Amino acid sequence: MLQHITRRQWLQDAAAGAAWTIVPRHVLGGANETPPSERIGVGCVGVGGRGAYVGNLACALGSKVAAADVDRQRAERFAGSGPCVAYTDYRELLERDDVDVVTVGTPDHWHAKICIDAMKAGKDVFCEKPLTLTIDEGKKLCQVVRETGRILQVGTQQRSSAQFLLAVAIAQSGRLGKRIKATCGIGGGPGGGVFPSTDPPGHLNWDAWLGQCPVVPYTPQRCHGSFRWWLEYSGGQITDWGVHHLDIAQWALGYDHSGPVEAEGRGQFPNFPDDVDPVDFFAGRVKLPNGHNTATTFDVTVTFANGSSIVIKPGENGIVLEGEDGRILVNRGRITGKAIEELTAADRQRLGDEIVKLYKGRPIDPESVATGGTNSGIDQASVELMANFFASVRDRQQPISDAFAHHRSVSSCHLCNIAMLLRRKLRWDPEKEDFIGDAQASALVSRPQREPYAI
Repeated sequence: MLQHITRRQWLQDAAAGAAWTIVPRHVLGGANETPPSERIGVGCVGVGGRGAYVGNLACALGSKVAAADVDRQRAERFAGSGPCVAYTDYRELLERDDVDVVTVGTPDHWHAKICIDAMKAGKDVFCEKPLTLTIDEGKKLCQVVRETGRILQVGTQQRSSAQFLLAVAIAQSGRLGKRIKATCGIGGGPGGGVFPSTDPPGHLNWDAWLGQCPVVPYTPQRCHGSFRWWLEYSGGQITDWGVHHLDIAQWALGYDHSGPVEAEGRGQFPNFPDDVDPVDFFAGRVKLPNGHNTATTFDVTVTFANGSSIVIKPGENGIVLEGEDGRILVNRGRITGKAIEELTAADRQRLGDEIVKLYKGRPIDPESVATGGTNSGIDQASVELMANFFASVRDRQQPISDAFAHHRSVSSCHLCNIAMLLRRKLRWDPEKEDFIGDAQASALVSRPQREPYAI
């Protein structure tokens, strides 16, 4: 049996070679460690579940100013009884001069519009993954980042996790070979329905929750945490867990600012009949049964110009990176493989230097990422990612999970879903960011958006 190296073991082994830039916690930021005069005003949009989690991480590094949620109860609960003001319309939050940064923890179909509106209002943004609902939204977001010069960090916290950084460094070093196959195990997606509709609760603005999407009656299973199992609002497991692992895999392959040239695969979409044209569905011209409709099982591959590929399928959660010269497995608990066991002290020094470069030269606290996220239930990689965002806000340099790299990663996830929905191999031009010779597929790069919620 191959031995595996945990985060802490890698830290201990690398420390002698000074493989990491080690800095005190107060330099990275932490609760009540920044002078009040320098604290950044934080506004949080979408404050249920994970949205409240990342909002609180940001407020620990800044000043909690305002919260907004179309569910009034959630906004008021997050705001609490202190000076934080609760809104049900995020635009009121964006009008505040004391809000410097905005966290976005809404359902996926609201991410792009809120991010764009926030950046145009002069705010820097931390947005939960996946950044977009469509490929076209990502193109628009990147354009606005360039135009406004604002900072946009995406919540793919594995980019601030020691073992994933090591996996990327090893793959990019050539130790595994020139052509790499990455297999991303992400588990299956749930299915359910048909669900009954009912009247929305009085504290929820259902029309605003739907936003750009077609009007449908309120169904509790569409809302809040279960929204991600509806293609109208998300990409299912492919963009939920899939974007975490595909993002690391695409980075490891060296295509984090480009994309694949082909996508092909099969998936089972419950409550989505085979004879329904996805273009008609997303335009609201076809009604499906009122149940979950994202892929429950899938086996899909994106292939890159150099022959490397990424496979997304159910199975053990993690990423296998395999080339002609070696194979490693990495997940949130460990990194293992012969290529890890054979590393010498000199190898670790060189890889440590490469990790610093991968992290864009920013300080990263190895003790924090090495602890594995057991500190009072706080995921330390998420803490590091938020600290990286606040560092970017101050020095105006791109964060580790910037809009441009994440747009490319989530675009590959969207390609996977489109290929499975159309049930054929698709060719993709990563420079033009469009399908080649397939009008039906090209029509799915964007979707019609409902007024007044369109971008």
